[in-house]
Formats: sequence, structure tokens, C-alpha cells
Amino acid sequence: MALAGLSRRERQIMEVLYQRGKASAAEVREGMEDAPGYSAVRAMLRVLEEKGHVKHQAEGLKYVYVPVVNRDKAKKSALKNLLDTFFSESPEQVVAALLDVSSKRLTREELDRMAEMIERAKQEGK
Repeated sequence: MALAGLSRRERQIMEVLYQRGKASAAEVREGMEDAPGYSAVRAMLRVLEEKGHVKHQAEGLKYVYVPVVNRDKAKKSALKNLLDTFFSESPEQVVAALLDVSSKRLTREELDRMAEMIERAKQEGK
């Protein structure tokens, strides 16, 4: 289930839920930057539930929301959407763009780990 079709606020809510694992509407609101009002957050959580992205469970007198799709699956889905939409399904173009944007921020150790991943992929592809 892709998060690509979600509004900016809905993605913010999902990020809070992924970070915390589960959260009430008030906790989601606390975790959002420039958060809308409490009732707006509750309404967006209801919409996310209707779309199948979250589910709720009762804990005492409040509802606690949890993501339906685990973070790793959501990351893969978002990356696939990004790859298809902006990079003509070319992983090489994605890596080139990442290196261009991140070259100043990547440490030598991170670059070495990435090189090792590429070597492993080469070995597995034989």
C-alpha cells in the first residue's frame, strides 16, 4: 500500500505513527510539525483508516492508532513509486541523484558500505 497518494498532512501522521509504533490522536498531534487542531488530526486519522493505512484499538478511554503496513514495506513501496515516477525505472539514476545530493554529507564509512552492497549485488547477479 503506497503512501504516495497521501496528502502532506497524512504523510506527517504516518511518519509519527512509524516513529512511535502506535499513538493516540493527541500524541500524533504532538509529534507533528506545525500541527493542525486536534479535531483535524482525528478526522485525518479516520480518513487514513478508511483508506486502509491505519487501524485503531481501544486503550482505556482513548483510541490508539497503528500503521497497517510495516515501515519496511512502506519504504519499498515509496521507493518503487519514486523509481517509476521520476527515474524511468532506473536504479542507476536514483543512485546518481542520491550521490549528487548527498555527496557532501556521506562519510567515507557510508560510501564503503554502499560499495560493499554493490559488490554483493554483483556476486548475487552472477
